[in-house]
Amino acid sequence: MRVLVVKMSSLGDVVHTLPALTDAQRAHPELRFDWLVEEGFAEIPGWHPAVDRVVPVAIRRWRKTPLASWRSGEPSRCRATVRTAGYDLVIDAQGLIKSAWAARWARAPIAGLDRHSAREPLAALAYRQQVAVPREMHAVERTRQLFAAALGYDKPVTQGDYRLDHSRFPAVERGEAPRVVFLHGTTRADKHWPERYWRILAEQATSAGSEVFLPWGNAAEQQRAQRIAAGLPGARVLPRLTLAGVAAQLLAADAVVAVDTGLAHLAAALDRPTIALYGPTRPALVGTYGRHQIHLVAGEQPAVTGQDDIEPRAMALLTPEHVWSELGTLLATTRLAGGGAAIGPTGH
Repeated sequence: MRVLVVKMSSLGDVVHTLPALTDAQRAHPELRFDWLVEEGFAEIPGWHPAVDRVVPVAIRRWRKTPLASWRSGEPSRCRATVRTAGYDLVIDAQGLIKSAWAARWARAPIAGLDRHSAREPLAALAYRQQVAVPREMHAVERTRQLFAAALGYDKPVTQGDYRLDHSRFPAVERGEAPRVVFLHGTTRADKHWPERYWRILAEQATSAGSEVFLPWGNAAEQQRAQRIAAGLPGARVLPRLTLAGVAAQLLAADAVVAVDTGLAHLAAALDRPTIALYGPTRPALVGTYGRHQIHLVAGEQPAVTGQDDIEPRAMALLTPEHVWSELGTLLATTRLAGGGAAIGPTGH
C-alpha cells in the first residue's frame, strides 16, 4: 500500500509527524510512504526509513511570485508528479485549506481531521475519511491518532518514536569538554529569550568548562550569536549549515538550550537532553516531545525585581540563573551517565 503524507510546514510540525510513521510501519510493515513538504524542510522526511520519496512543494514561493511560477511550469510539474504516482491513500496531517487542496492532486481517497479537529474546518470537506481527534492533546499524539484511524490500527500507548536515521548526518569531531548548543533564534519576537540572558548563560557554561555552540539561520541571528560569543574562548559561532548539518551538531551535543523554535523539536527527535524555554506558548500542546525534555515556562517563575528593562517582557522572569541551575545539573548527570542518551526521562 502506498500512502502520500501531506505535511508541508513548519519545521516543528514536520518533525511532529515522524512518530506516526513509525507507528504505522510497525502495525503494517508493508506500508510505504511518500511525503509532500515545503522545499525548505525537504531534508527531514527522508531521514525516516519508511519514506521512499520526498516531493518538494513551493507554495510559499509560488504565492510570492505567481506569474513567474506559472511561466516556469513548476507547479504543474509538481501536481503531475503527485497525480501519476498511483497512491492508495492520502493522509493530510496538516488540516489546512492549502494542504487539502494539495492532497487532492493525488486523485486518491483522503483522510484528515474532521471539522471540529482541523485547524481550518473547511479543509475537512476534501476528506473521504474524517477523523475526530481532541484538540487538548499534544500535537505528536494528535497526529499519531490520525494515522491510526486512517490506517486501521490502535494507537500505541507508548511514547512516540521518531526513528531518525542518524547515518544521514555528517560526522562531527568533538573533544572532551561537554558540548552545549544554544538554539537562540525564533520567528516571533515574544518567544525570544533576552540576549542579555543568553550572554550570562554562555559565561556560566564556559566558566564551568563546557563548550557552547551557536548555529544561526539569517543575518540577524548570526549577529546575535557573535555578540553572545564575543570574547568567550569556549563559545563558538557555527558556519551557516543545512538542516542535516544542524542535526549533526545537535546529535553531538550533551545538552541543548532552546527557545520555542522548530530546531528545538529536531533536538528532541534526536533524543538530545533539551531545556526548552517558553513564554507565550503552551508546552503541553506544542512543547518538545520525547525523552530528556525539560520545559521551563516564564509565567511559572516567581517575580524578581529589577527587570523592568528586560525585553521581551513575556520571558523576563525566566532568569539565566534558573536556566543554569537546570543546565548545570543536566550536564553533571550526562557526564556521570557517560553521555546524554543514557539519561532517563526528565519530563514531557
